[in-house]
Amino acid sequence: MIPEKTYPQHLGMNQLADEDRPREKLLQKGKNALTEAELLAILIGSGSKEENALDLAKRILSAYDNDLNELYKKSIADFKKFKGIGSVKAIGIVAALELGRRRQLAIVREKQQIKSSRDAFVIFHPILGDLAHEEFWVLYLNRSNKIIAKERISIGGVAGTIADVKIILKKAMELLASAIVLVHNHPSGNLKPSQADLNLTKKVVEAGKLMEVSTLDHLIVTDGGYYSFADEGNL
Repeated sequence: MIPEKTYPQHLGMNQLADEDRPREKLLQKGKNALTEAELLAILIGSGSKEENALDLAKRILSAYDNDLNELYKKSIADFKKFKGIGSVKAIGIVAALELGRRRQLAIVREKQQIKSSRDAFVIFHPILGDLAHEEFWVLYLNRSNKIIAKERISIGGVAGTIADVKIILKKAMELLASAIVLVHNHPSGNLKPSQADLNLTKKVVEAGKLMEVSTLDHLIVTDGGYYSFADEGNL
C-alpha cells in the first residue's frame, strides 16, 4: 500500500499543491501513483465545510482498518452513516467496488482449466468469499479438466445449505461432464468440514463412480482461505 500523506486538519482541496490533489495527481502521474484514499476521494468528489474529500476518504477507510475487502462488503446505508456521504456518493462508491469485483471475475474466466485446488479457489473466492449466507456450487469439467459450466445448486442460511446429490449428477449427465468439483462457503470463517459436509462428499463420490463422473475435489471457501478435501485426503 502507498503510504498516506498527512495534511493539516480542515485544509480545503484547493489549498493542496496541484500534485497532491487526487484528480490532478492522476492526470500527472497516472492511476498507480494514487493511494486508496486518493482514489476514494475522487469517487466522493467533494467534502464539506468541516472536511475535504480526501480527509473524508481517509476516515472511511480507517473505520474499516484500511481493508478494501471489508469496504466492499458495506452497503449504501453503511456509507451514508458518514457525514458528507449522501445517497448519490454512496451509490457511486458501491458501484465502483462492484466493478472491481467483476474485473476480478473476468480475469478468472481467462483460466479455464482446473489443475489444482487453488485454481478452483481463485474462481470462487470472488463469488463466495464475503457472502453472509451459504451457497453450494459445482464446477463441471470435461476430460481435460476444462470448465464446461459453473452452476449454483442451492442457497441456504448462515448455518448451512442443502445440496441434492441427484441434482448435482443429473446436471453432470446433461452436460456430459467427466469430472466435477464441489464448492461451498462457510460465512463463519471456519474451514473445518462438518459431518454433513463429509457425508455429502462421500455420497457424491460413490454415486459419481456409477455414472463415470469423477469428483476431483470439494472446497470450503471463506473470506480468508479455503479447505480442500482432496489436498487433505478426505475424498
